[in-house]
Amino acid sequence: PLVTSFTGKYGSIQYYVKAILERPAAPDQSVQTELQVISHIDVSSPALLTPVLRSQEKMVGCWFFTSGPVSLSAKIERKGYCNGEAIPIYAEIENCSSRLIVPKAAIFQTQTYLASGKTKTFRQMVANVRGNHIASGSTDTWNGKTLKIPPVSPSILDCCIIRVEYSLAVYIHIPGAKKLMIEMPLVIGTIPCIGFSSRNSSITSQFSMDMSWLALTMPEHPEAPPNYADVVSEEEFSRHVPAYPPPIDCEEQLCCPVFAYIQEFRFQPPPLYSEIDPHPTDVEEIQPVSFML
Repeated sequence: PLVTSFTGKYGSIQYYVKAILERPAAPDQSVQTELQVISHIDVSSPALLTPVLRSQEKMVGCWFFTSGPVSLSAKIERKGYCNGEAIPIYAEIENCSSRLIVPKAAIFQTQTYLASGKTKTFRQMVANVRGNHIASGSTDTWNGKTLKIPPVSPSILDCCIIRVEYSLAVYIHIPGAKKLMIEMPLVIGTIPCIGFSSRNSSITSQFSMDMSWLALTMPEHPEAPPNYADVVSEEEFSRHVPAYPPPIDCEEQLCCPVFAYIQEFRFQPPPLYSEIDPHPTDVEEIQPVSFML
């Protein structure tokens, strides 16, 4: 696969598309245009979703004049990120020295050039964030302090002449002493992490598990409801059967299709409440509803 296009401090990776017109009796004519190539890096891969944790401690002072240790522990949730994402940083800083210290974090880009057996490196800071001062004998905690990634070139890790690598450094500035630094590797990709789809799949599986009880309570072949004749006795049925007119000769008297007339019901609807109880209390009479099929 082609390596991502890149222009750095001491070298570049460029692609061109060139068209040549060959003519037998005249010089050839050619034209070319630059082509941008991007080698995609998916930060959802398992190797880039693993968290990174580092810790370090430093004794502040010189020789016998030590003032106490400064300890730092930092963590990021995953190794891969994309441009525009904010990296939440979790850190714990403990200052047991006699000096006022300042915690900071930064993203560094390291460009490595390999040619003719020699190596040349260029390192630059692309983004940084600063914390609050920490007095002597105090501690501070970062619960997801964010550092946004600016528009930078993706990581280039599979090229034999140019490598572009990134790292997140969490360090402490100590006056009069060398800074205490923790550096964690970063990979800047092009395909963002699909965390939302994984949450959707987990929610769907949880919903399916919660609804599994429904299959246990529902019979495989549910029974049909009973007929009205099975519920109402023949005596009650005969008392409420209305008198119907004689049948109509469909061929002579019908002026509309046969399905518009209903001669009789096979099973009559239940009687009105007022017909059963002539003196209902606190119950309104239920009016019948007629339907035309």
